[in-house]
Amino acid sequence: MEYLSNLGELYLSGAGQVFTPRALLLILAGTLLGIVFGALPGLSSTMALALFTPLTFAMSPAEAIVFLIALYISSVYAGAVAAILVNIPGTPSSIATSFDGYPLSQRGEAGRAIGVATVASVIGGAIGLVVLMVGSPLLAQMARRIGSWEYAILALLALTLISYVSPGTMLRGLIAGTLGLLIATIGSDLILGYPRFTFGTSELVGGLDVVVLMIGLFGFAEVFSELENTARPSVKQRVHGVARSVRETFTHTKTIVRSSLIGVGIGVLPGAGGSIASIAAYGVSLRTSRKPQEYGKGSTEGLSAAESSNNASVGGALVPMMTLGIPGDPMTAVLIGALMIHGLAPGPQLYANNPAFVSAIFLGYLVALVFMLIVGLLAARPYARLVSFPRPYVMGVIALLCVVGSYSIQNSIFDVWVAVAAGFAGYLLKKVHIYPAPIVLGVVLGPLLEHNLRRALFLGDGSIMPFFTRPISLLLILTIILLLFSSQIGQRLRRRDAGSRA
Repeated sequence: MEYLSNLGELYLSGAGQVFTPRALLLILAGTLLGIVFGALPGLSSTMALALFTPLTFAMSPAEAIVFLIALYISSVYAGAVAAILVNIPGTPSSIATSFDGYPLSQRGEAGRAIGVATVASVIGGAIGLVVLMVGSPLLAQMARRIGSWEYAILALLALTLISYVSPGTMLRGLIAGTLGLLIATIGSDLILGYPRFTFGTSELVGGLDVVVLMIGLFGFAEVFSELENTARPSVKQRVHGVARSVRETFTHTKTIVRSSLIGVGIGVLPGAGGSIASIAAYGVSLRTSRKPQEYGKGSTEGLSAAESSNNASVGGALVPMMTLGIPGDPMTAVLIGALMIHGLAPGPQLYANNPAFVSAIFLGYLVALVFMLIVGLLAARPYARLVSFPRPYVMGVIALLCVVGSYSIQNSIFDVWVAVAAGFAGYLLKKVHIYPAPIVLGVVLGPLLEHNLRRALFLGDGSIMPFFTRPISLLLILTIILLLFSSQIGQRLRRRDAGSRA
């Protein structure tokens, strides 16, 4: 494109809008606010962007967008903090982070886990930024070839992956994912608007909020489990391993790069998001790791895979937003609104007519990553000390945050009771080794799967053959089949090898 022909001049013009005291202060403020919103249960990236977009009216367009992007990427990262410390993912994209982050915290290594998560997040974000700068037109063109058939199978693939990598057997994971899909059907029909499973209750017409369910299944379930184990002592955290964790993260460079590229590739698909990216990257990392037995027990490699991919997906989600004007996720939909408020229309003309503004976005993104690294590493010690307090006090604070978080989403006491009920159900399901992560992802992916499946059947006049005749869709189906039967295939191969050796 034209703006690439004189890259140095472009970045010089963009630097004049970013490297000013006011702009840098706004980026720092966006980073701090994003970390707060991402770390606290019940507060989300979308909520943060929606709340602070009106405050950008008095700012210049470049200052407003770099402030919101800093808010965006730091809130995605900060979801790992709650996942590591108290096993409550701050955002859906941090579900995979809890698999290894929380076991590290339980071993007294919360500082180490936060350090690894911070560095991996920054590296993943940087790779996402590079891809956004260099390959955004190409990736956007590839994303346009993905239809409803591929999106439906992609949702099934994500559910299969999380069932494969979650604790317990794969069958129990599939049961949990199916349960999440059933919960996602509560509310108005996506196409016809007909109410389903509402039982005449107006609060259920809009469905069950995924954040409320996540607070219940992860937060309240943990509180109920703690009530059963009142004699369990608090874990004394070793907070001196933060600097070492920086060096340790770079031992997983290959995993981080691969996971980041997976995150960017999935992030560029409109509607896919960081939750699918982190699960896919975690599953691939588990399959290719030399130490797969450590996954789910505190593996820093698994933690790096999850965090680098969901932060890299941010750069991918910005690709269709900036090049096509299509939001990659709910957060970029808010960013599109912010651009329009400031008189800028996202799309190819944004690059042609406002190249300095585009370069200011790239540079602001880079500065926000630097601030996120500094703040994240400095805050690792205080965060780790929070969970060193006596368990009853920690659990009391968690219960209070769960109540406040579930109520604040829609200012509804009904949501609080939903969270409590989900927590009790999650507590009982853990007794039979059915874990909450596949349930939550099923709720997240339910609308994506249902809408695209019905749309694909409508476009194909009720025929399922396009699922098998479209190359990408067929490849995804074969991947799902391979995952479902990989354990049986592996057992047969091992038996054959043992027989041949005998």
